Amino acid sequence: MAGVSLLFLISCGNRKEPEPTAKKPNILFILVDDLGYADLGVMGSSYYETPNIDRLARSGTIFTNGYATCAVCSPSRASLLNGQFTARHGLTQYEGAKTGQAWKALNRHTKLLPPEYGHHLDTNDVVLPEVLKDNGYVTFFAGKWHLGGAANRSLPTDHGFDYNQGGYEKGGPYSGGYFSPFNNPYMEDRDDEKGMSLSMKLAKETSAFIREQQDSTFLAYLSFYAVHAPIQTTRAKWKKYRDKADRMGIAEKGFEMERVLPARKYQDNPVYAGLIEQVDEAVGSVLKTLEELGLDKNTIVVFTSDNGGVTSGDNYSTNQLELRGGKGYQWEGGLRVPYFIYVPWLAQGGEKNEEPVSGADLYPTLLDLADIPLRPEHHADGVSLKPLLEGKEIKERPLFWHYPHYGNQGGEPVSIMRKGNYKIIHYWEDGHTELYDLASDIGETTDLSAQNKTLVGQMKQEVTDWLEDMDAQYAEVDTLWNEAAWKQRLADHKTKLMPKLEQQRKAMLSTDWRPNEDWWGSEPVTGKQ
Repeated sequence: MAGVSLLFLISCGNRKEPEPTAKKPNILFILVDDLGYADLGVMGSSYYETPNIDRLARSGTIFTNGYATCAVCSPSRASLLNGQFTARHGLTQYEGAKTGQAWKALNRHTKLLPPEYGHHLDTNDVVLPEVLKDNGYVTFFAGKWHLGGAANRSLPTDHGFDYNQGGYEKGGPYSGGYFSPFNNPYMEDRDDEKGMSLSMKLAKETSAFIREQQDSTFLAYLSFYAVHAPIQTTRAKWKKYRDKADRMGIAEKGFEMERVLPARKYQDNPVYAGLIEQVDEAVGSVLKTLEELGLDKNTIVVFTSDNGGVTSGDNYSTNQLELRGGKGYQWEGGLRVPYFIYVPWLAQGGEKNEEPVSGADLYPTLLDLADIPLRPEHHADGVSLKPLLEGKEIKERPLFWHYPHYGNQGGEPVSIMRKGNYKIIHYWEDGHTELYDLASDIGETTDLSAQNKTLVGQMKQEVTDWLEDMDAQYAEVDTLWNEAAWKQRLADHKTKLMPKLEQQRKAMLSTDWRPNEDWWGSEPVTGKQ
């Protein structure tokens, strides 16, 4: 797909803007699971190769301060659809996570017990696909949902989508993996798809929908399961990126301790790199479909991720270069994500916009671009970014995050606000607050709270007032907390887990590595090494 030539990628200097039409624009919304801010070539990676996504970004507007509303998936996915911050909509943790005493039974030995949270997208919320459907759009969903299922009547088709391919309560491709057969109860496996990647399967279904609805006005919401764990790729792609890592120089040690868990230090995971390339190929195939049908001239394309890339926990897949942390963490690596919007009638050409924006903003932005009246009573925390796309400005506003839970990747119960270039993180375990100036310290290496007590006090008050307005839920102190067990768990992460991770990394980068007999189903079983 690297050679795909898209009509809408003609340089803006030579492009003649199409004449306005009465037909509302189509919308292609691309959401990649766990894709980190720096996991694309266009965002600074020299290891991962993403030519199709890079071209898309360079044809639209790149929001360099684009954020997910949460560092884990389900909460931010809800925000994309309802335009609200997580404390407002109440789905503050990924669906399926334990709370209270059930959390304690997992032997995590944390000081606090996480509170209850909403377990599916609220059916009382009027969400983006519902509004678009009311305005004549045919709506389609493909891929990861993780916002409820049939049991609580919260499938995509319960929230305004006319069609659903593969979306249900699961958060990963656990039933069948990343190669056919996928064993997904909401998507048909076909005989001619043997060895096909899940990402290409979702792209194939999305393209089929677009072809069927080319004379209609549509929303195609393509929500990849990739690049979520368990990460898998083909032998050829593994070898390509294993050899590339070797040429770039493989460091002796690949991990270092973060506050709770080990974290990957470099982008050198060949399986993860291959999985990203599979997503890029799939994106390219859908964009090619738009071009072939002549729909690229009237289709808005949004591209983003639901949270940061996985540096700790899960498969310890990646590193976010300048940013600290990754998925689950309260730092920029967990919250800042790729965030691109392409509008075919605007001459954008990859312009970078530094305004802090949120996943909650996409709902009102798409309504505005489609000339549909905004619904501020529903998308209460999102604002339209249309002025920014047109080269204008929007009013500065704070962005808020509230995560009263512990993450599988090392995240802690926190509340966060970014206002201007300053960001505060308030920790609920011990009540301390960190302050960072992101303009000069994007890596959050220097806590400025001690020398800026007045500013910290002002920002903390804003956060407190906001949490009160949201009637936010909080973690509670475990009165039987075993501090010795907690410290032993941290020690085990360093003395037992980290050596194991180093061993796995070394094996994956060896020339004779092989995960299993058929490379996760991507090739026939030969019985030979």
